[in-house]
Amino acid sequence: MTPTPTDADLLARIAVGDRAAFEAFYRRHSVWLAMRLRYRCADASLVDDVVQETFLDLWRGGASRYREPGDVAGWLWRIGSRRLVDALRRQGAWDRLRHLLSWFRPSTESSAEDLVLRGVEHGDLGGALDRLSPELRAVVQATVLDGLSTGEAAVLLGIPPGTVKTRAMRARRQLRGELA
Repeated sequence: MTPTPTDADLLARIAVGDRAAFEAFYRRHSVWLAMRLRYRCADASLVDDVVQETFLDLWRGGASRYREPGDVAGWLWRIGSRRLVDALRRQGAWDRLRHLLSWFRPSTESSAEDLVLRGVEHGDLGGALDRLSPELRAVVQATVLDGLSTGEAAVLLGIPPGTVKTRAMRARRQLRGELA
């Protein structure tokens, strides 16, 4: 009886194009990855797409990037969670674009909501946001405008969650000072 290959062994074989190793790795990890991602996102079809993209990336050469000794599951989780954050951001961008396009309806009068949103983009708040440092602006973009949690923003920005919280606090303080 042959011993069960380790995850690291499977990844090494996937890196050289071993389809059987890829299938074994997929069977071993796809279900738990999908389950964990579903705790972060209720859209099952989006989660399924993210899982497929994650494993497709491994097949297309991502397996060769594995350098950590041991924790393959954590490495795979980081890849999948980042892909989920990217997918949610893309989805949010499409929703915002649809909303922006709705502003150009054939009415000659603008609604109160339209006026407020245009004022945010081009008024005092827009200028104050532009004056934030890139690090603070990125945190505000991720947490406020994109609606990501502190943890998701940390993954997206590649910084610890505590740093996200600190930068958000500094950004709020600076914005309050400029808008007061």
